[in-house]
Amino acid sequence: MTKAKILVVEDEAIVAKDLQYRLNKFGYTVPSIASSGEEAINIAIEISPDLVLMDIKLKGSMDGIEAAQEIYKRLDIPVIYLTAYADEKTLQRAKITEPFGYLLKPFKERELQINIEITLIKHGLEKQLKVNKKWLDALLRSISDGVIASDLQELITFMNPVAENLTGWKQEEACGRNSSEVFNIVNAETHNPIESPIIKVLQDGIIVSIPAETILIAKDGAEIPIDDSAAPIKDDKDNITGAVLVFRDITERKRGVEARQKQIEQEQLVMQWEEINQLKNDFLNLVSHELRSPLSNMKMMIQMIQLTTSTEEAQRYLELMEAECDRELELINDLLDLQRLESLSYSVIRPDVLVLQQWLPWVIEPFQIRVQEHQQTLQLNLPPNLPPLFSDGISLERILIELLNNACKYTPAGGDIVLSVSHNSSEAPAKTIITISNSAEIPLIELPRIFEKFYRVPNADIWNYGGSGLGLPIIQKLVEQLQGNIQVESGNGWTTFTLTLIDL
Repeated sequence: MTKAKILVVEDEAIVAKDLQYRLNKFGYTVPSIASSGEEAINIAIEISPDLVLMDIKLKGSMDGIEAAQEIYKRLDIPVIYLTAYADEKTLQRAKITEPFGYLLKPFKERELQINIEITLIKHGLEKQLKVNKKWLDALLRSISDGVIASDLQELITFMNPVAENLTGWKQEEACGRNSSEVFNIVNAETHNPIESPIIKVLQDGIIVSIPAETILIAKDGAEIPIDDSAAPIKDDKDNITGAVLVFRDITERKRGVEARQKQIEQEQLVMQWEEINQLKNDFLNLVSHELRSPLSNMKMMIQMIQLTTSTEEAQRYLELMEAECDRELELINDLLDLQRLESLSYSVIRPDVLVLQQWLPWVIEPFQIRVQEHQQTLQLNLPPNLPPLFSDGISLERILIELLNNACKYTPAGGDIVLSVSHNSSEAPAKTIITISNSAEIPLIELPRIFEKFYRVPNADIWNYGGSGLGLPIIQKLVEQLQGNIQVESGNGWTTFTLTLIDL
């Protein structure tokens, strides 16, 4: 279904346009984009799309889950969630709406396309099944199938008009007779008698179908090709009280069911394969640009060196290449560090006694020359009688160096950086609080995302400092391993990171 209409519901305009571009590239049409739940419902009613790609967090009072539930209830349009939220509460709410897919951002194009194709096929099959169900219901209401009921002694108690016509027996004649006498079935090729399925149902209490190529021998000797099934009749205590036999020609329906079952099995295999490769695919998708960009720059610089005859200019390009290599190595090291920290098996903690009055000056000493070169000031505030901290010195040093490095990078010339320590023993357990403040402000709207992987504050590049967007996520994981927490505040021209630690 390459021309399926897809409604994109996304409140981030850039993300929505990117989705529209990808979907158009796949061959789908995106006639409209909605940014709120209410708008999504109205557009869906107007254009009747084949599928909805729904973000969960939307503008307005209605989120994506509520909108999806309303769209599916009103229009029976399948929904795939595209979201960055995978918490248990959100997942449980999403499950109630019975979505056809749940993709976590970011995702690969192929993954998105496969999920869309599977959803369109699956929904088409479900629609066909619903049509078939209505068709069968209509048949039963019009009594177009033969129906025979018996008691525990295999004696017929009921026949509908169709069963009368097919068997040639009237209900008045058949009632009280053995089911095998009235429902006389044989093999179509050999004409050998076939045991009535009612006997098997009453013996085993299970649903039974007759073999293929079965024909019904009517009272007048007419041979009618049939297919049937028999099921037990049970009371409210699950005791068998009889059996019911329904017979009809359902050859085409059985072919359709077999074809659909084969398609469903193929879809399940594809989905299982995608789950196995999901982590790998997500990883490659996230870092491909960051890995390629420095390499492209280095390639260009090599070409420039080959063309230039100036030794000084060649040296400059070589220095730039070295910087790009350093940036590439930093990214790879950060990725590996973050992967180890996020692994459940990685919990190597080496606690040590840290005398902060001596240890902290040693940690910040390398930054003193750097801040002087940038006409900044770095101030260390330590209270008297500060007790030692029992913690992992290697991890804590990594945290402080990363925070101080960010502070130095983003503090303007003439700005201030302040590292302060306090101790709170009024509560149990006692807490050591370390704050790093710098005279640069982060927009409040960006603070909730500050610890997200690969996220960088917009316009951060105006300071001409690159970065992978992994430093703060690594810090957060390290703090969690130290059983502490970290918070950030920004306002009045200052940004402050507050690190709260307890003795391990």
